[in-house]
Amino acid sequence: MKDAARIFAFLADRAEAGERVALATLTQVIGSTSRGIGTHMGIDEQGAFVGSFSGGCIESAIVGEAHRILSKGRAEIVRFGAGSPYIDIRLPCGGGIDILVTPDPPAALLRDVVDRLEARQPVALSLNADGGMDFVPPAMVDRDGWVGAHFHVRHDPPIRIVIAGHGDEPVALARQALAYGAQVELLTPDMLAADRVRAMGAPVTLLKTTSSVPPLHLDPRSAMILLFHDHDWEEALLLHALEQPGFFIGAMGSRTTHARRLAMLEQHGVPAALRSRIHGPIGLIPASRDPDTLALSVLAELVRAASGVPVRDEGMAHSLSAEAMDAG
Repeated sequence: MKDAARIFAFLADRAEAGERVALATLTQVIGSTSRGIGTHMGIDEQGAFVGSFSGGCIESAIVGEAHRILSKGRAEIVRFGAGSPYIDIRLPCGGGIDILVTPDPPAALLRDVVDRLEARQPVALSLNADGGMDFVPPAMVDRDGWVGAHFHVRHDPPIRIVIAGHGDEPVALARQALAYGAQVELLTPDMLAADRVRAMGAPVTLLKTTSSVPPLHLDPRSAMILLFHDHDWEEALLLHALEQPGFFIGAMGSRTTHARRLAMLEQHGVPAALRSRIHGPIGLIPASRDPDTLALSVLAELVRAASGVPVRDEGMAHSLSAEAMDAG
């Protein structure tokens, strides 16, 4: 889930301050519901909470149940919605959910979860109905759910987007990506764009020449997006990015521009398998010409790629910029 780091940071902070806390985890869905298995809420003894399981329909009831379970000191699975004994609490989708409430998870473990996610490491936890909670190797968890008596849940670090470009396009993408919750870094030769993105709180590296390439450090949850009208800036950056294990590399421009881009990489001896990693034209909205629509189009494609959702219509998925975008 996208808010895992925030939820565990809330729990760790409260536990380290001496408060009692509970971790609530969605472990089963009956019918349809607005949240997926593995979703969490964090609740403290004062009634504050972070996270949600609905659009606000049952959160107060979950806080009440968490306080009851904290007073007992024993973990419990509580059903809400269809099949629940709480007949006055219904989910708007008509489904049902099981929530495992774990009282007083160890503060050191909660902080360790936060530290690992902040270090951009995947985290996998094993929870059980008796209140046990511990780490398991992330490679063991390919989907959230029960494995015997243990509920396994995996959390990956947030998407990180390294944006390289100049003009309004990288600024618009940085703004929307930060609003989504991604980590953002900008590489640009454009001082005005640099100042605007710094004001958003994102790190910026100034590019001084077309051959200058700062360290990229693209991990498997990182993407690189090139938004240059002057495509001479792309060559060194693409060659470096292709050496990294990032999950997505994309570049702005028309199909003609992309063909020239791939031909340039071929001349550098880049194998076809690596060249095929570059998405171009990028975006889900055809022929986007204004910066905000372009940013929305690119961010949607990135999120889809990160979630593993298959492409249903390749024709719609690969037409971001008209030939006019190449005028620069």
